[in-house]
Formats: sequence, structure tokens, C-alpha cells
Amino acid sequence: MILLAAATSRRTIHSICTSHSRHQDIAHRWLASKVSALSLNAKKRKGKKISMVTAYDYPSAVHVARAGIDVVLVGDSVAMVELGHETTQHVTLDAMIHHCESVKRGLEFAGSGSMLIGDMPFGSYEFDDTDVALRNAYRFVKEGGCDAIKLEGGSESRAKTARKIVDGGVAVLGHVGLTPQAISVIGGFRAQGRTAVKARQVLDDALRLQDAGCFAVVLECVPANVATAITETLEIPTIGIGAGGGTSGQVLVFHDMLGMLSHPHHEQFVPKFCKKYAQVGHAIQDGLSQFKAEVESGVFPGEEYSPYVMTEGEKEAFDVLLQKDAKERQRKHDLAAEKLSQADEYETLKLYGADGGSDDKGR
Repeated sequence: MILLAAATSRRTIHSICTSHSRHQDIAHRWLASKVSALSLNAKKRKGKKISMVTAYDYPSAVHVARAGIDVVLVGDSVAMVELGHETTQHVTLDAMIHHCESVKRGLEFAGSGSMLIGDMPFGSYEFDDTDVALRNAYRFVKEGGCDAIKLEGGSESRAKTARKIVDGGVAVLGHVGLTPQAISVIGGFRAQGRTAVKARQVLDDALRLQDAGCFAVVLECVPANVATAITETLEIPTIGIGAGGGTSGQVLVFHDMLGMLSHPHHEQFVPKFCKKYAQVGHAIQDGLSQFKAEVESGVFPGEEYSPYVMTEGEKEAFDVLLQKDAKERQRKHDLAAEKLSQADEYETLKLYGADGGSDDKGR
């Protein structure tokens, strides 16, 4: 018995160890395919370009993941392309985390190793008390499932905030050049760094963010030669958007690059630096219009899209039930009508008397 127990124990331990080893192998393979700050830096060193696309919900995340995009950004541009605001300033911290959660589930479903970055919204990190920014950054990681956060601006105070977040254990993607959250200060969506002095300011901002520990920097709407010079100066990768082809990678907004919003009012706001790789909005509009027409004409659903049937016996039984129900409803209707008629007669008697209100009495 003792020997049997010992053998059983050894088999159990072996099984546990084997299972643990198998899970370790799976984890190691997943980590090897997972995009990280280190792997992005390695791409820059090897001269390989980095791809980044925004996503805001489960379906868009699945599409982006299946395309093998390196980095998925839940951008504050959700305020404009999903929530209908004129600027990015209106989206809240809670809303951003909500969208991050949805995108995270999409990436997990697709088995994606893409890096997930959450865009810290306007008003969530600009305070002198950098502890507030750090607490909000933690929410993106703990609640939103993000691998990193992004913040805009490269001033000394912004670099201080970035350093606080990095020291707190959260990876930070910087963003200089055009910073849409500061639109009320810079006077609109305008290109930046178009003079030598302004270009040097953009470079200085990027250097400050690198020194603060950012793993990469977005360069938005700056001349191509400026972006190339910044990329060559920095050790960390640069991600361009409207900044030419000399950056370490490129990012575009999901809705813009796929032509999701086909109405002329929306199309006029698609940036001129954005290439449209599809016209999804037109396909969506055509599909919806066809649906409306087929519903009104009776073509849809038809027999093809009415797949659920009953046996003949169940049909007959159901018809019997319908007839029984119809008779019961008619009985109740007749009873109610009779009661109503009696009530009307009673009210008439009260008003006019038993003789029907005749005024011949006494004449």
C-alpha cells in the first residue's frame, strides 16, 4: 500500500510538473510574439517600420488584430469619430477606459500580440500634482487592460508628468507637434514646426520626453524633413501621422483610412495626409438602403431567411389553441359589451326616469 501510494504520488507530481511546463511554454511563446517597448525599439534599430492604427470597440479591434498591426491605439479621437464631438477635448476618462476594455476583449479574441495603448484624455494628467496623472494612468492598465498610455505635449511640466508615470511602472508614449487637445491654444488643427525656430521646439519637446523615459514619440503634422531629423536624433522610435516617411512608423485613424464616414460633411474633415485604403462607408450605406427597400417591398426576409419551422402536427395543435383563444377573447368581449350596455341603461334611467324623461305628465 505504501509503495502504491508513493507511485501514485510520483505520477501526480509528474503530471503537475508536465502541465506547469506546458503552460510555461505557451506563456513563453505568447510573450515572444507580444509587441512591447523593447520589440519596437529593436524594430527601429533594424530599420523595420512600425504600424499603428486606432481602434475604439470590439469589432474594430478584431479587424486591426487580424491585419497583424503592431500597435493598437485607443485614441481620444473617439470623441470625434464615434461620439460626434467637434474636438477631442470632450471625451472623459471613464469613457476612454470603457473603450479600452472593449478593444482589449477584441484583441484577446483574435489572439493578438499587438501592443495596446490608451490615450489619456484632456483634463486627466495636466495637474501640478503628478500623483493624479499616475492614478489615472493606473486605471488604464488595471481597468482598461492597456500595456501603455499616451499623453500629449513636451513641455518641462509634461515631461515631469511622463517621468512620474514611467517611474510608477507604466510605459508612456509621447506626442509632439500638433497636439489636438491643445486646439484652443494653438488655434485649430494646424501643422507645427514650419519655421526653423518652431521645428527646434518640436525637437526639444521630443528630446525632453525621451529623457523622461518615454519609449516612443508620436510626431503629428510636421514637415517631413523635420520629422526625419527628429527620428535620426532620438534613440527611441517615432510614429508619424502627417509627418512624412522618415519616421520609425506610421499611425492612422481607423475611420479615416477606411472611409467609414461617407457623408460629405464628414469627408471634408478627413486630413489631407490620410490615404483611404477602402470606402467602407459607401458599402455600409448601400447595404442599409437595400435593407430598407427589401423590407418595404416584402422581399426580405422571404423563405430563405425564415428558417425555423414546425411539424405539421404542431401546426395543427397551434391552430386549435389559436381558435380556442379567439373564442375566449370573443366571449370576454361580448361580456364586456353587455355590461357596458347595462351601465348605459342604468345611467339613462337615473337621468330621465323610468318613463324615459316624458314631460306629458299633468297635461
